[in-house]
Amino acid sequence: MGEVEFIFWVRFGGVYDKSSNYVGGDYELLLAKNNIDFDGFKKIISEFLNVGDSGSKMHFNFFIGHPVKPLYEVTDNRTLRLFMYYARQDPVKNSLMVTVEDEVFPSTKGIKNPSGQTKESPTSTEGYLKGLESISEGTNRYVFERDFHIAIPEDSPCVAATPQQSSPFVAANPLEDNPYVTTTPLQSSPYVAASPLVEPYTNVPPIPHSVSHIDDNEAGSGDEKSRSEGVYGASSISDEIEEYKIFKSKKDLTTSLSIISMREKFQFKTFKSNSHFTIIRCLDTSCSWRVRAKRLEGSGYWMVTKYERKHTCTTDFKKVRYRQATSWVVGECVKKRLINPGRVFKPRDVIDDMKRKFGVDISYSVAWRGREYAYENLRLGTPEQSYSLLPGYLHMLRETNPGTVVNLEVGEQDRFKYLFIAFDASIKGFQYCRPVVSIDATHMKGKYRGVLFMAVCHDANQQIFPLAFGIGDSENDAAWTWFLRRIKDVFGERPGHVIVSDRHRSINNAVKEVFPNAFHGICMYHLLNNLKNKFKTKTKELEQHYIQTAKAYNLQEFHVLFYTLCCAVPGAKEYLERVGLDRWTRSHSPSRRYNIMTTNISESMNAALVKVRELPITAFVNEIRLLCQRWFFERRNKAKDFTSKMSKDVEKKLEKRRDRAQIMDIRYADEYNFDVIDGDQNFCVDMALWTCTCGKFQLDQLPCEHVLVVVRKSAYEAYDLCSPFYSREYWYESYSGVINPLPHITSWCIPEDVSSFKIMPPDVRTSAGRRRKRRIPSVGEEQSQPKCSRCRESGHNRATCQNPIALHPSGQTFTACSTNPSFQGASSSYHPPSSIDDTNS
Repeated sequence: MGEVEFIFWVRFGGVYDKSSNYVGGDYELLLAKNNIDFDGFKKIISEFLNVGDSGSKMHFNFFIGHPVKPLYEVTDNRTLRLFMYYARQDPVKNSLMVTVEDEVFPSTKGIKNPSGQTKESPTSTEGYLKGLESISEGTNRYVFERDFHIAIPEDSPCVAATPQQSSPFVAANPLEDNPYVTTTPLQSSPYVAASPLVEPYTNVPPIPHSVSHIDDNEAGSGDEKSRSEGVYGASSISDEIEEYKIFKSKKDLTTSLSIISMREKFQFKTFKSNSHFTIIRCLDTSCSWRVRAKRLEGSGYWMVTKYERKHTCTTDFKKVRYRQATSWVVGECVKKRLINPGRVFKPRDVIDDMKRKFGVDISYSVAWRGREYAYENLRLGTPEQSYSLLPGYLHMLRETNPGTVVNLEVGEQDRFKYLFIAFDASIKGFQYCRPVVSIDATHMKGKYRGVLFMAVCHDANQQIFPLAFGIGDSENDAAWTWFLRRIKDVFGERPGHVIVSDRHRSINNAVKEVFPNAFHGICMYHLLNNLKNKFKTKTKELEQHYIQTAKAYNLQEFHVLFYTLCCAVPGAKEYLERVGLDRWTRSHSPSRRYNIMTTNISESMNAALVKVRELPITAFVNEIRLLCQRWFFERRNKAKDFTSKMSKDVEKKLEKRRDRAQIMDIRYADEYNFDVIDGDQNFCVDMALWTCTCGKFQLDQLPCEHVLVVVRKSAYEAYDLCSPFYSREYWYESYSGVINPLPHITSWCIPEDVSSFKIMPPDVRTSAGRRRKRRIPSVGEEQSQPKCSRCRESGHNRATCQNPIALHPSGQTFTACSTNPSFQGASSSYHPPSSIDDTNS
């Protein structure tokens, strides 16, 4: 791949009028290297205009979508990148206007065009066309390569050789050997990664295939707008055509004409077309409407050179079915409605949308293919192309978020094997969270399936704090061991480290191997389902006794509840003791589990990603970034605006405990020991050891209601007795890191050696038929019963409801044999109430 250049229009010799419009002067097409800096950019223009040493006095300005104000000036590398970004989208509207300060603009006679030949200065109108023709006189230097294969440099700092291939994304296992997990002077903790400085990217990759541009009025806000304006890119497809308008490809031009033809109710055909120009006419040969466009030599851009707008065709050519309503045109029309990955948009909806918007009838197959085309563009290509794009995406993720750890491993035949991602913001924020990590995995629903691994914990406000994500082939010993080793390399092992998971055998084996010193607790809810399935009982009493036993804070309370549970379920004692009382109960746990007795935070993370798990891998990873980016931004602002010393959730919990402490009494023993009377029970509080016989104070590290009684009667401060893991300061610091967005895909900096790293999709045997999207229930899990919206009973839905409905409280009924709201074809029986007075009817 050679060095890529981009084309841009230069306007010179003109002046600004009172409305800040640039009038007069001439146009010229120039080219520059994508990696050019501002000084080189000035040199190109000064040499072209023959201004010599006065180049430092030149001013370069441009509008974003001329003539929108304000006027932007190119003064440094940053503003030059901004101009290059918009110039690629529309070189005509975003042309560069050059003025020279305190000097008469030099004669344009003798100016050299890009081919090195001299030419006379054209008029403004001729400047467009002659500028285009001047490109063909030179060498073919506009090489916009369409195949966008990006990879990772083999000299990446996070490289470890694998038996199959030297992957640049595989970090070394030892903590001290990983340059992304070094300790900084400000962060002495071994589990907090440093943020190595990365040089800003300056190269710009070739332009990939066009992806839909989303109108700001329809793109929505928040994540939807981020998806439409972020890495997904923008195409030149437009619903307006005018002379000298430039399109990125001939397909964008014809698609734009197709949309206009459906909107204005006419049809067209291609009269003549080749690789250099195209002529398009109305289907009615007597109509004067026509379009002529030509390709900019050396590039894939096409410009409209002639456009006759007026139609003289008859109504005979205006039909309900249009030849221009092809699948890719339909896909471009409905693409805006598919930005949100969770939205259900069936082919029938596509048909209705085209009928409502354009009055066009399309077949089901065209609607289905159009929707798939839109999905393919919005999701960064097909699933196969998404794997090819993944290394480049990961490279840009590390460039824009220095300190982010990415590990990518491939197997035989360069097929995808494992992926690990930990954002720098998560790595830095983990030290401000409690060291209780919940791990889980869930199945992906795309073409090549796979499993998503995740590790999360609780922040100071009891919300989900994402730590790391991984993708593998399945839940097996090798995959879980690989994922946990990456977690240990990045986050280390903290004092009192606890890992909570379900009872999957591979998780148990991997934790024993990777975290031998950490305590491995199991989710009490998963164990409850196993208990129900083993003893074939689903009574509410069993569930209530079990949950109370698992959550008991002290041994005395545990023994009473455990005895009741064992009496209710014979055989449960041996089964639960064999599992290990320390693994599922709070009172026997050797390490603090705080309030994390289940993997609910992992399941909640699964639920947050359930609608995007069917996306191709690169689009899916980008959705994870968008979600984490939004969470960090919103929670950082919320913590910043909160004024209390503790987090919002903890403040509410303390307030409830204070209210309950109002009815309790206290008996003094000495300055540190107190006896708190709570109804018919008494609890001993030792302020020297920070303990209470109820167990909450020492296990949760949060004052219980008995301690708050002591606080109310003494000089102790409640906030001083809370763990800093609940403080507003830790809440804010955990989200102080920023997850930066990725630039436009056409502005990605992909080094030359990166593109040599190829990735193939995993070798997965795809079964016939529609892919399963609903999860298989776990053992002992109770499925929710559907509830009828007609009769309000469970076990069926409205479509199969056969129950009579009471039309009046006094007893009149209607038995429906059809769910049609109009009751056509339904048989009914009406019994008028005898108590109704005819005179009042």
